[in-house]
Amino acid sequence: MPDPDQETALGGRDTLLLTRLADGARGLFARARDLRTSFQKSPILATAAAFSVLAALYWLLIASDRYVSEADVIVQRTDTGAHAAPDITSILSGDTSGNRHDQLIMREYLLSRGVAAQLDKDLNLSEHYSAWTNDPISKLSFSNSQDEFYEYFLSRISVEYDEYSGVLIIRSQAYSPQMAQNITAQLVAAGEQFMNKSAQDLSKGQIAYLEEQVANLNRRAIAARKDVVNYQNRVGIASPAGEAEAIGSIVAELEARNTQLQTELAAKRAFLVDSHPAIVALEQQIAAVNAQIEQENQRLAAPQGGRLNAKIEEIERLQARAQFAEDVYRSAITSLEQLRFESTRTIKKLSIIQAPNLPQTAELPERLRQTLVYSLLAFLLAGVAQLIAMIIKDHRD
Repeated sequence: MPDPDQETALGGRDTLLLTRLADGARGLFARARDLRTSFQKSPILATAAAFSVLAALYWLLIASDRYVSEADVIVQRTDTGAHAAPDITSILSGDTSGNRHDQLIMREYLLSRGVAAQLDKDLNLSEHYSAWTNDPISKLSFSNSQDEFYEYFLSRISVEYDEYSGVLIIRSQAYSPQMAQNITAQLVAAGEQFMNKSAQDLSKGQIAYLEEQVANLNRRAIAARKDVVNYQNRVGIASPAGEAEAIGSIVAELEARNTQLQTELAAKRAFLVDSHPAIVALEQQIAAVNAQIEQENQRLAAPQGGRLNAKIEEIERLQARAQFAEDVYRSAITSLEQLRFESTRTIKKLSIIQAPNLPQTAELPERLRQTLVYSLLAFLLAGVAQLIAMIIKDHRD
């Protein structure tokens, strides 16, 4: 049989527990009545509380998961010999590799309207971001315009340049892991294509300009060579310098002959009279040699036109101009071929430090943090409004 004392003890414990639960329930109801009374007395606090509840419901239950895919890339140049000296900004930021400017240009390109439109065309982003399964607050509206889509695109895409490491960080948000990875991969591919295309377009422009200059220099070289030939045909001398050298040799031989005759004449005058036929013959020969020397000298430098030295100066000038035009033309040809070779290879290469990852968990939204932030903000604004209302009431009183 049950012990009456034990039954009495158990009954007392149950009664005590029920009493405590009843007291707790009455306390909760009392506090609820107090809060209700406070909210009735202060509609501002009631509004803040309602807003906090709605924010908590949205962030904790309604807000759609957003997945984030990230890629880290760096732009590198393959023509290592073409680096310019680092500027003061690069030195201060610690980036002396010369790629900071390229990466900032690539950043602006990836955030451009053209890239947004291309991604929308390739991945159908408008449909993905405005799907009915997404929560109504964070999704893109169905009746979106191009401007609205671009603004929404900028809110879901992040391209930042890390000044310390010199790395370009690309982050994409989407409502599915695969779409987030696809967007980041497309951005990386678009960036690499843009950097190579811009470098190749620049090379093509330089090649076109250099080809035009080479053609002009070729025409100048041909014209300069024709001037030399035309002058040679006009004066009837292929090489004035060679002819002048030949005349110089003739004059030298005549001078030697003249010296010999003068010596022979002086020797015969020692024992013959001036009217002697031998003396007269030597004098005639000397006169003929002197006349021939004078004639040859006149051919080299005559007082009135036809001077061979002038012809030599003119043809040497024409030949020097032709040689200079030829040298410039050859130099331009060499530069053109080198530029063509450089343009056939990838000048700028996108090195991928971290490939676009496939996120496993939703990184956004930060539900607890957002709930807390919105609640604190609501009550902070409510407190400020309450304080203002009390100040106004005190002034009225």
